[in-house]
Amino acid sequence: MYRFWKQEPFPHQDSFFQTASGFPNRDWRGNTSCSAKSVHFVRTDPSRRVSPTEIVERESLVFGNGSVGIPMIQVENLTKQFHDLKMGPLFALDHVSFDVQPGEIFGLLGPNGAGKTTCLRIFSTVLKPTSGRASIAGYDVVKQPEQVRSHIGFMSNNTGIYDRMTAWEMVEYYGRLYGIPEDQLQPRLNEIFQTLQMDSIRDVLGSKMSTGMKQKVSIARTIVHDPPVLIFDEPTAGLDVLVARAVLETIADLKSKGKCIILSTHIMREVEKLCDRVAIIHRGKILALGTVPELVEQHQQPDIEEVFFKLIRDLDQSSGPPLTGAVSP
Repeated sequence: MYRFWKQEPFPHQDSFFQTASGFPNRDWRGNTSCSAKSVHFVRTDPSRRVSPTEIVERESLVFGNGSVGIPMIQVENLTKQFHDLKMGPLFALDHVSFDVQPGEIFGLLGPNGAGKTTCLRIFSTVLKPTSGRASIAGYDVVKQPEQVRSHIGFMSNNTGIYDRMTAWEMVEYYGRLYGIPEDQLQPRLNEIFQTLQMDSIRDVLGSKMSTGMKQKVSIARTIVHDPPVLIFDEPTAGLDVLVARAVLETIADLKSKGKCIILSTHIMREVEKLCDRVAIIHRGKILALGTVPELVEQHQQPDIEEVFFKLIRDLDQSSGPPLTGAVSP
């Protein structure tokens, strides 16, 4: 089952949701939400309470601005330029375009410094693009940053954990930051701790946590507000194989719940195992985009790793050696 969001006020006051299981409820954000596999978006004559004139049925999510069947993440010619006193303008992102659908894991595959983190920081509204456009759940990352932040969860491999807070206190703290009412926060925490098998560490201080425990807490605080879009920036970097496997299993489970997920990585195995589609990025440019089988066939290579190295090598040979110290990733 999927969860759907529609932000109030509706863009069309004569619109409402009807699902296979009836009309939706409101979630803790005050949004209209429901769970169903089949969704009817009904537009009615505003002068009549229930008189549908147009019904569109889709096996897809309804989100953000109420649009049906459009991507959860849309990126159009996204560009980020930095200026270096010695080398002049440098492009961390160079007219990047792609989209990500609900219930999809989209991989950003590239070496260090390729532009992956810059792209994700723009999605999280930490950075503003030089030009181009990006929207999350129907909200523009520049014009509507608060709405974007309420609809995403962001996790990196170096997310800090407060030493003097327990696992429970940490996730509870972030739930309050997101404005979850107290009467709904405690049930939500219980649900997350049970799902992630964290009940045994709920009273463990951050200073006493193992790396695996810290990663679980990081995931819990990323999803505490139940966002429709999740961003994982190299979440397994530096982890041992058992902890990394647990993190990847959690990401796969989140996908099965209909989440839209971006996974930034340079680990080929993760891409092959998890990603529905992948974009190979280098020097701020997307060199290829598609499913793993599509890319392997298109570039006539035995696997995605060979595709990756071929594309990187070809660009470096045609453009010359990369500028040293050019751009933050």
